[in-house]
Parts: sequence; structure tokens; C-alpha cells
Amino acid sequence: MPEAGSGGEPGDPADILLVEDNPGDVRLTREAFTEGGISNTLHVVTDGVEAMAFLEQRGEYADAPRPDVVLLDLNLPRKNGDEVLAEMRADEDLQYLPVIVLTSSEAEEDIVESYELQANAYLTKPVDPEQFIETVRTFKSFWLSVVRLPPGGRD
Repeated sequence: MPEAGSGGEPGDPADILLVEDNPGDVRLTREAFTEGGISNTLHVVTDGVEAMAFLEQRGEYADAPRPDVVLLDLNLPRKNGDEVLAEMRADEDLQYLPVIVLTSSEAEEDIVESYELQANAYLTKPVDPEQFIETVRTFKSFWLSVVRLPPGGRD
């Protein structure tokens, strides 16, 4: 099996891909990771096309690490989160990579669609910055401290 990212065991540092086009949300996410003492590596891309290039290690992302988990916004330019998730689940190398939808949408149809596309979780971004930071910390404490992530990577 290909080599794992870096977070195979609960509590191990992990590579996280944040797919987010809002600079404020990227800043808050980084802040939450820093304040929470999270030693994981946060990689950021700003649209769905870049996300797939990163995940497939194409172009400027040829040397990108395989992330252990993806934090995916739905409302993205060029290719939205649902399209990214559908492509990932159709790709043999990416189909089991954990994807946490982290979006401002509370629409029931978005939640249903995300789970139909096999998202592992759906988190709604709070408007309040402190609550947003707390949401990211909660993600960290569960997904990066308790859950055992599947091995991944490429040969």
C-alpha cells in the first residue's frame, strides 16, 4: 500500500488541505490551528480546480504531499465543492480520503447533497469569529486526535 501522509495514528501530525476562497476564513482557520497548538501542516488552495491539481499532484503541485484530510468549502470559484467531492469519490486513489465540508451554507439540500457524495462530515461555519475558531478546534480534537485516518499517498 502507498505510504501514508503523516497522520495514520490518532494524535500524529497530519497534512490538511483547506479548500477555501475566503481569505478571512483562511486566516481564522490558521489562527485556530495556531491557538490550539495544532502541529499539523495546513495547505491552502482557493478553488476547486486547484484542489484537484493538489490532490492529483499535477502541475505546480507535483511535489505536494497527500493530505490526510480535506476541509472543503462548497462555494468555490471555477469548480464548486460538490464537483470536487464527486471527482474525488470517482477517483480510485482519492475515494477514501476523509472530506469534511466546512461551509457557510445551512441549506438542507447542500447537507443532503454532501452526504450523498460521501462527505465524512458537514460543518457549518459560524459567522462569529470566536465560534468559527471553536468549530476548527472541535474538528481538530475529533478528526486529528481521536479518529484513525486511513493510509494514503501515492507511489
